[in-house]
Amino acid sequence: MKKILCGIFVATMFFSPVNALAKEITIPEEVFAWVQSTPRGNYYFNHQQISYAVNEDKTIDLNILIVPTICTYDEIQIQDVQQKRRWRMLPTKGYNDLIGRADYLKFDLKNGTVQVTQRDDLDSTFATLDSDTTGEPINLSSLSKQEISYKFYKKIIDWAKDHNEMLIKRSRGKLSEEDSKLKPEEMPISKLDLSAETEEVEEENEKQDD
Repeated sequence: MKKILCGIFVATMFFSPVNALAKEITIPEEVFAWVQSTPRGNYYFNHQQISYAVNEDKTIDLNILIVPTICTYDEIQIQDVQQKRRWRMLPTKGYNDLIGRADYLKFDLKNGTVQVTQRDDLDSTFATLDSDTTGEPINLSSLSKQEISYKFYKKIIDWAKDHNEMLIKRSRGKLSEEDSKLKPEEMPISKLDLSAETEEVEEENEKQDD
């Protein structure tokens, strides 16, 4: 997956400002869909590579959604990453050319979790500077609607719901006999309601504020 992602970048990247980026890098829209921008970065997901996982028997796993994403940094965020690596005594070679990160997300639609299975720090050629594979599953119901990550994940899931038929065709497998009989509204992606799952979190936060 990593080689595919970086290969697409090298072949199609071009340069233009997006949101106060240190190195003024724009992600190609034909590959990545912009979701949101914050003062520290711009968030995208790969709408060409997002797909369902495939089991060993070549059946599509409708419970697992795999999503490559990108976040490009502004200068402040770049300096923050560099400084934290120095504090932790981690190598900083190449980090003077840091532009952002690639996160590979694994959504477990049945259990309502998301996991960053791999996080790659990227330089301006989109080569990997360092990788972290220690990410643990996070319960989506634990996220507040105000969190940047919640908004990002929700937009991805909403897009997947709207393009579910295409995702199934794109995934390199076939539906099991049981899954092939499911109606669209019966599929795991349709049953996942992030708005409903976060209501309790919001109510708890309001109580704490009071």
